[in-house]
Amino acid sequence: MRSPLSKSLEIILLNRNMIAGRYNQQQIDAFAEAVRKDGFCVLLSHFSSATLNTWREAFNPLLSSHIEREGRLQNRGSARYYVTLPFTAPFAEPSIYEDPDVLAIVEQLVGEDAVMCQLATDTPLLGSDYQDVHRDTLPLFPETGTETPAYQLAVNFPLIDVTAENGPFEVARGTHCISKEEGMKLLETGQVALEPILLQLGDVMIRDVRGLHRGTPNHTTVPRPMAVIGYSRRWLFRPEVSIQVPQAALETLSERARRLLRFNPVVESIDDRPKTEVYQSFAY
Repeated sequence: MRSPLSKSLEIILLNRNMIAGRYNQQQIDAFAEAVRKDGFCVLLSHFSSATLNTWREAFNPLLSSHIEREGRLQNRGSARYYVTLPFTAPFAEPSIYEDPDVLAIVEQLVGEDAVMCQLATDTPLLGSDYQDVHRDTLPLFPETGTETPAYQLAVNFPLIDVTAENGPFEVARGTHCISKEEGMKLLETGQVALEPILLQLGDVMIRDVRGLHRGTPNHTTVPRPMAVIGYSRRWLFRPEVSIQVPQAALETLSERARRLLRFNPVVESIDDRPKTEVYQSFAY
């Protein structure tokens, strides 16, 4: 007689069996291996364009409000803004944050008990500039001089096509698995290069947040919003990022979604969210 599974594991297995992705196990393995090797992978035409168009329409007034309220801070550089998305429609969309292929890759990299810890956007406007090359987190054990397996991932997807003109994200392959100092030396000597990642609406990039990268200028008059969902190992806590989950929304979530969001604060209303972005210091 087999040992009884824990309730949480039963939920995970149940959801896996109920929701089928478009990729087979071999392809999922290859995507995960690309993140381990290069620091990122890209799933082409993966999310619904119609859904993302709805996100963009709902995001525009949020961006305008953020610029009016916090634009003077310029904490991401000139004319570049980080905006947390409210966990309400249309952004609280399970077809996005519970996508079976994305979660299958995430679980290979940061564990089957991973948590969803971030729902936000980064948007350069006309007048933005090159960011300094940076990582999005510090190493876990800097005193050792070595890097660990992945512990936090960013799932990025644009709300418009990303072109060479409107501020593509640039990343240096393989720099997530060496120290920042080593990576910077490789960039300075030309042994690695920053690569612009051009994405179309619906494409999804999954990346290790330690890869050296930067934002680039948007030379167009149209904002270029890039959404990010953060997933991390269950024990990683970064108080500057979180998702405020309204009580009413919590009651509608699937068991898998509740598990993903289990460490985030539950609020009575999205009006309870902080008025100022807490995630101010972002580059390491």
